[in-house]
This record gives sequence, structure tokens and C-alpha cells, in this order.
Amino acid sequence: MEPADNLVLREEPGNVVGQCLIIVEPCVLYPLVIEESLDLLVRKRRTEKAAFLRVTAIRRAGVIQELVPREQGGAECSTRITCGRLDPARDRVELQLARWAIAEGKPLFGLCRGLQIVNVALGGTLYQDIAAQRRDAIKHDYFPTAGFPRDHLAHRVTVASGSRLDALVGSAPLEVNSMHHQAVKDLARGLVSTAVAPDGLVEGLEAPGSQFLLGVQWHPESLTDRDPRMHRLLTGFVEAASR
Repeated sequence: MEPADNLVLREEPGNVVGQCLIIVEPCVLYPLVIEESLDLLVRKRRTEKAAFLRVTAIRRAGVIQELVPREQGGAECSTRITCGRLDPARDRVELQLARWAIAEGKPLFGLCRGLQIVNVALGGTLYQDIAAQRRDAIKHDYFPTAGFPRDHLAHRVTVASGSRLDALVGSAPLEVNSMHHQAVKDLARGLVSTAVAPDGLVEGLEAPGSQFLLGVQWHPESLTDRDPRMHRLLTGFVEAASR
């Protein structure tokens, strides 16, 4: 158990499906490693849903892994459309967690893949491969595996005035990192775009209303030393969970 201000986020090892940071007490985060066996979360819903209802909030931390095309209405992998690491069990678990959180009105904050999970959970779709499906797009895949540091500033994003994101970081442009080659295509009903990249791709989304439901396509946890506004995103989520 670690206080939120002291929490250090690390990319999880390759033998796990994913990692969620779950707030179960005000201002306290617990890392929960989701192993493949937790596909039981979907198949044994009654027991796991009861446990889930004890959770205060979910922050979905993305890693370099993609949603399976059939889960998100995207084009299938082909010689033209590239797919990276796929894990259908992880997809099912994370989509179910997101749907439960939204239905129960719990604070939900998605980063990178987490933003895409929120959109797909509510019925939106993705570009499976930005370079193949959006020829006008800038480069977004500055992956650490290709030699780029996680705090590499890849491009600027424009924040929508009057949004929750604006309230947290202000409407001045942000310089962000970028570690993805999937992106929002069709925004889910009930969500609004709150930040865009120079090529028009969605970099931030949220649901209007009182629930803290926010997603950003970058990794603010890797940029807190570069820009204090990134830390405000994380503390804003913790504050929402402590109410």
C-alpha cells in the first residue's frame, strides 16, 4: 500500500495481461496485476462483481499492447494493416472493468490504451493501424522498444476550452509523449473529444456530467518531471475518488 503522491508506475513484465491501479480508500492506490486467469472475472460475474463494487475508482494504465480487432470494430490484421501484441483475455477483462465502472458511476481514468478501452467499452471504434488507415497522420508510434525514452515529447495537443481536461491542465497547448499506433476512429456515444493532435486524431476524451470519466492518449505519469500539469491530471483523479 503506497500513498498516491509516492506511487511509482512501472511498465509491467511481459508475462502478465495488464495492470490497474485501484483506489479502495481515499487517496490510497493499490496496484492490481491482472493475470490471464482473471478471465474468470468475466465468466464468474456474480462473485467478481461483488468484489468490484468495493472498489472506489479505476485508473487504467496502458502498455504497448493492442485491442483485438473484433473487440473494437476495426479492420482485421493483414499485410496492409499491422497488428502488434494481441491478448483477447486482457481485452475482455479490461472492457468489463470499464463497463462496470461506468455503470456504477465510479471515477475512471484511462491512459493511452486505457483511453481506447473506454471508447470501445461504450461502443466506439478504433483505427487498427494509424499509418495504414490515416495516410495524413503524423507519427504516433514513438515506442521505447524502438529506442525512444518514455518522456520523449512527440507532438503537441490542443485542449478543448471548458472541458474537464481544461479544468485540470488549462487550455494552453501540451507537449506530450506518444506510444501508440491505434487511435480513436468513431467516438462512442456519450463521449466528447477534449484534445486533438495536429493531424486531428483524438488525444483526449471525457463524458460530460458529474462522473470523473476521462481518457488521454499519452502517458502523463512519464512526464510529471517535465510539466507540472501532468501531475495535476493524476491528483485530480485521486481527488475525485476521495469524494
